[in-house]
Amino acid sequence: MSASRRSGTTDELGPDEPERAGPVGPDGSDLLAALLDGMDAALCAFDAGGVVTHWNREAERILGWTAAEAVGRHGFAGWAVRSADAEEVEGRLMSAMEAPGRQVHEFALLTKDGGRVLVRTQSAAVRGPDGKPAGVYCAFSEVHAQIDLERSIALSEALFEDASWGVVLVDADLRPAVVNAHAARALGIGRTSALGRPLGELLAQGVEELESALTHVLAEGAPPAPAEIWVSVRTPEGDQRRCWRCGFVRLASPLAEEPVPLGVAWLFQDVTEGKQGEQEAALLRFRTNQLHRAARAAAECEDPGEAATVHLDFALAGFADHALIDRVAGGAVADGAAEGPVRLVRVAATPAGAPGPSLLTGQAGLPVRYAQGHPALQCVERTGAVRASVGAVPAEQAREWALARQWPEDAVHALCAVLRSRGRTLGVVTFLRGSGRSQFERVDAVYAEDVAVRIAAALDLAGVVGR
Repeated sequence: MSASRRSGTTDELGPDEPERAGPVGPDGSDLLAALLDGMDAALCAFDAGGVVTHWNREAERILGWTAAEAVGRHGFAGWAVRSADAEEVEGRLMSAMEAPGRQVHEFALLTKDGGRVLVRTQSAAVRGPDGKPAGVYCAFSEVHAQIDLERSIALSEALFEDASWGVVLVDADLRPAVVNAHAARALGIGRTSALGRPLGELLAQGVEELESALTHVLAEGAPPAPAEIWVSVRTPEGDQRRCWRCGFVRLASPLAEEPVPLGVAWLFQDVTEGKQGEQEAALLRFRTNQLHRAARAAAECEDPGEAATVHLDFALAGFADHALIDRVAGGAVADGAAEGPVRLVRVAATPAGAPGPSLLTGQAGLPVRYAQGHPALQCVERTGAVRASVGAVPAEQAREWALARQWPEDAVHALCAVLRSRGRTLGVVTFLRGSGRSQFERVDAVYAEDVAVRIAAALDLAGVVGR
């Protein structure tokens, strides 16, 4: 235990205090002893003459000498340090009385059982009531423990300053408590602006999944592997969809007797480009396989018109909800040979209700009532793909938009690809998506054109053989 006046040891670092009258209770020495014994660092103190006046329990744990054995000794010579080193050690420690601030030293001390411990010390002068040096206090710890602490501090500072991935400390209320520079840039907000704000204010989408992961970590601990979470980040240019590969570590207080969760360390790295590349590669493989399977199935069709619908059905998988094939009325048209506006006749369509294979229609040869400027007519005029979308409008207005174009009422996105064979335009194939899908992109137009080439070849063959 630490030395105190109650145990009979004189504290030479301050003036004597008179005995208190009244009920027995904790006095200043008791409080000082409790503080010293509760410290994580070993601490001893010397008076101006170099006599040990204080010795706490951590010093006893490291060296094995009790306070009763240490207090009252002159310096470390002969018991806590080798005699050959005693003069140098004592001189370095006591020099702190005349030096400003703290001094840091490393030297070897002796344990009670004769072992040696390399320690790092911080020493500073203790001044009396008159402001003159009255002694020295010395806090020390084993070098390896100090190095571990310094490494932890250095790691923490590096993570929050120089790390190439985002680091966010989230408190138990799921609000950011500390945000590093990389995370702040990824969130599009200042480091201090993000502190204490709900995650829903920082992200437009993906908040529920992220909060669920953080809650799980608080309750169960860190997951065994990183998790990939798609989020939408608010930017001046609009919401940007990003994929973050996230790792989570539950934080607990090292000072509590039982683990008390302080929050979660959330580390993430933006892997959007790589993830999009993987998705595009997988989509390309799937579509290539669909084209291959469609070609093999169409090759077994005796009727070229049926082969055209086979290509259409295989193309729909994962690509669109509906599809239509319109053929130029009166036969194929060579470039520049059309007289008057082109009219289109519906020859095949997917069922508008329940899913099923495409059906051949248009035996009557009646043109479809397409208004001027219809995407299918534009496609024929340009001999290229045309995309159209209703945009963000009410459901009833979207329904009217689709019906006005002679499409199923649930269509909100359209992609028209021209049917070309032997240098002539045969018609148009139209792919339609409902509100549950995204609008068509350029890569979708390329796939539609590949399908259109195969459908056009089948329709051209049907015209040659007279079917």
